[in-house]
Amino acid sequence: MLRMTGIGKSFLGVRVLGGVDLEVSAGEVHAVVGENGAGKSTLMKILAGVHAPDEGTIEIDGRSVTFGHPIEAQRAGVAIIYQELTLLPERTVAENVFLGREPVRRGLVDRAAMESATDELLKSLGEESFGPRDLVRRLSVARQQVVEIAKALSLNARIVVMDEPTAPLADHEVELLYTLVRRLTARGIAVLYVSHRLREIFDLADRITVLKDGARVTTAEASSLDTAGLVRLMVGRELDSYYPPRAAGPPGEVILSVRGGGNARLHDIDLDLRAGEIVGVAGLQGSGRTELAKALFGAEPFTSGEMTPRRPRSVREGIAAGIGLVTEDRKAEGLLPNQRVRDNALLVARATGAPRTGVERLLERVRLSPPRPAQEVRLLSGGNQQKVVLAKWMTVAPRVLLFDEPTRGVDVGAKAAIHDLMRELARDGMAVLMISSELPELIGMSDRIVVLRDGRLVGELPAGSTEEAVMRLAAAS
Repeated sequence: MLRMTGIGKSFLGVRVLGGVDLEVSAGEVHAVVGENGAGKSTLMKILAGVHAPDEGTIEIDGRSVTFGHPIEAQRAGVAIIYQELTLLPERTVAENVFLGREPVRRGLVDRAAMESATDELLKSLGEESFGPRDLVRRLSVARQQVVEIAKALSLNARIVVMDEPTAPLADHEVELLYTLVRRLTARGIAVLYVSHRLREIFDLADRITVLKDGARVTTAEASSLDTAGLVRLMVGRELDSYYPPRAAGPPGEVILSVRGGGNARLHDIDLDLRAGEIVGVAGLQGSGRTELAKALFGAEPFTSGEMTPRRPRSVREGIAAGIGLVTEDRKAEGLLPNQRVRDNALLVARATGAPRTGVERLLERVRLSPPRPAQEVRLLSGGNQQKVVLAKWMTVAPRVLLFDEPTRGVDVGAKAAIHDLMRELARDGMAVLMISSELPELIGMSDRIVVLRDGRLVGELPAGSTEEAVMRLAAAS
């Protein structure tokens, strides 16, 4: 269905793609993987008509095509669903599906026809939990993705590009996306799937194309690869283990202690965090994981119970108590994207009056690549943005650092760097608490794991526990 041959692209004299080939068949899920900066997004944007290639050809159904605008790509049957959804929240589902292409009758928008067509599209996707008249802002992110896919089908898309589609999804919503992908391929639609999550790649993909430094490394049947082999192709080296070794000796003194902590979402929390230890927090979506981090930090404080050294009633008190929080949504809550790296790294220091020296050294320590303090944060990859958030907290040297989904949306190389930094901070005597939806990461990084369910700590597991053991506690009725 699709053949891209010899695709090359440069920006400001910097070559980001060099002679890339890609072929995709009807009804196939074809994964495109690689580290940040490998050229995945640029290749997809060329296919979607956002960028014009400097060299190379694109064929759809054997016919050569050129796109000067995304609308031309849409007319040729190409749809792209970005990680950041492009819907209008205050409009209905039907209005979003047919935005700019509303059916008209006697000079007026034919709402009945538009809603009827949207209803048919939703039913074809097996979606019955909402309808064409519902406002998009009232839908979960997973349901909003259904709207994006319905929009693609309304355009008669035959090639659908999904860019990090599960990054904004909760665990229980990922299976819905899997179902939608399989329904698309059953209709003969080709799906190009871009993701850093290797488990999803192996769950869904028929074939995998690996990009590195703007070039195609290989295209292979998914069944012929394993995780270690795929990582080796992506990063160009062996990764014997995703995770740094745990500390050899016992943890140090208790730095933070909670007894009977509670608020509107949490109940009777008993928890100790010790120097030199990484404590993992497991639980299903809605179990209270993020709420626990925010309560410890003072963003959504405990209203009952005891906490040592003291129970913070605000973020300012949490920081003063030596607690830092790396939030789940770094763009909305952790960074100022339009400001420079240096300014972002100094956010906490400026707010607390801490010394503002040594920023360049900290950026080197967090392995920011390249370490350019004057660069705007929005221009960095997800992994580098996360490293800036880490540097922001390291300027005030907290005794306790809370991580909420520390590697969400970053590539395998950046993940390894962040894991190394977390272990390094623990070795330096910091107490680390890590929330993660990725059970392999939770098990690989944690010295022990506490499990939340319905706002309560329901169990604790030692290092090296199995995924089954974690899920038994997290999902028990």
